[in-house]
Amino acid sequence: MDTENDSMNRDIGAEAFEKVDKIPEQDEEVTTTSFSDAWLKNVDPRVLDLIYWRDVKKTGVVFGSMLFVLLSLSCFSVLSVLAYLSLAVLTVTLSFRIYKNVLQAVQKSGEGHPFKHFLEMNIDLPEDKARDAVVDILKHLNCTFRELRRLFLVEDLVDSIKFGLLLWVLTYVGSWFNGMTLIILAVVAIFTLPKVYETYKVQIDNYVDLARTQKDNVWKQVQEKVPFLKKKEKKQ
Repeated sequence: MDTENDSMNRDIGAEAFEKVDKIPEQDEEVTTTSFSDAWLKNVDPRVLDLIYWRDVKKTGVVFGSMLFVLLSLSCFSVLSVLAYLSLAVLTVTLSFRIYKNVLQAVQKSGEGHPFKHFLEMNIDLPEDKARDAVVDILKHLNCTFRELRRLFLVEDLVDSIKFGLLLWVLTYVGSWFNGMTLIILAVVAIFTLPKVYETYKVQIDNYVDLARTQKDNVWKQVQEKVPFLKKKEKKQ
């Protein structure tokens, strides 16, 4: 009996040890997954399909149209671009309507208005979704204003210095590019970088980890030489 009890205790202890040993690995996996997908959690799946080129034709049309409009805005005024685009759309719809009317007169058919389906489509914005969107926008605006207040009023010396360095870099970026050029570059990056990262995720993560390690080492050396740059722990 004693031998059986000892063996049962050893088995139970081994199982408990395996369970305890597996918990950190599981937590680590969850943390890694949530970290890599954190910026995509609130993105509409249809937008993700466009960004990751799931449907090449659809993404090509959207990306090409956005790029065409932005390039047009960089060369012409907003009013001119809107007027020309509206005129082009009106020309296409008007020509199609006349063509269908002539075709119906020749064939003596009663198909009705060619855009009847679109005219009867409900295009009213849902009040609940609009209200939710406004609440989300206000939440982000308030968070941004609080963060800017904290940085400008130097609540934390290190964060304010970092913010100042970022502003200093932005002065050079502003001298190299105008606002429209930055928007065009941002659109190109949105439609290219996620797909590149998805394809070469392992290699990019390795390089990012190396860069992060080097940055942390350099920052520790700077903090050792300049003690007042160390962040103060917040009192709970």
